Amino acid sequence: MVETKELIPRVRDFFGLNSYEAKIWLALLKKGIASAGELASISGVPRSRTYDTLESLKKKGFASIRLGKPVKYVRVSPQAVIARLKEKTKKEFEETLKKLSRIRLTKEFAQLEEICSTELSKSSEEEKFVEIIKGKLNISNQIKKLLYKAKKEVLICMSSKELGSKLKLFEQTFAHLRKKGVKISLFLSGDPQIIKKIEAKLKIRARHISIETKLFIADKKEMLLYMPKESAKKPLIKDSAILISSDFLSNSFLELLEKAANNKSQIKL
Repeated sequence: MVETKELIPRVRDFFGLNSYEAKIWLALLKKGIASAGELASISGVPRSRTYDTLESLKKKGFASIRLGKPVKYVRVSPQAVIARLKEKTKKEFEETLKKLSRIRLTKEFAQLEEICSTELSKSSEEEKFVEIIKGKLNISNQIKKLLYKAKKEVLICMSSKELGSKLKLFEQTFAHLRKKGVKISLFLSGDPQIIKKIEAKLKIRARHISIETKLFIADKKEMLLYMPKESAKKPLIKDSAILISSDFLSNSFLELLEKAANNKSQIKL
């Protein structure tokens, strides 16, 4: 029989729960359906904290309620929790991409482009917050610059199909980064068989995600994100990417990717 006590810290980390929530959820999974008093006894959580903990779990989708005297709480299976978290993460990620796409339609963004089009000194260049890169060649050059100047770590997220078509280029890049001692994190979407071939060729363990995006992050400070294609009514003339110098946004996207990868890998759907 599984020792639930050993699972508490793992469950807490996997699902972003606090200790009381993890203990109550594990107790509910074991019991199936129970009152707040029963769950307090099983989990060891103080009864005075059991009610607000159950309410929190209900809001997060880890438990449901059955009215009666007394009120009973019903378990939500790990499979159902993962499916909900996966969908929630995907929606958050897609909404963030849409928000970034909408930014470029604002007058403020047009002003930013005008500012960025002027010749900048080296010191000013380091202070830029956002820049739009247009054209495949310009984007490729910017990716190379971003990756090669990284000092500690880089994150690469793209489709396995595209990376597979550029293996020789990425082999050289990875060799350069490893020589400098730079940590490489790779997130890939697409065919698992292609991903396995890439892992063998590049000698790296990739994280498999279902979200389709192309993103590069260097040292959790600077990121380059390919802009999604617009509708047929307003097609993009050139490939476009947005370069952002922001600790906050870089870490936010990193967290979203980690969630997407974890929600896919922790339990097989």
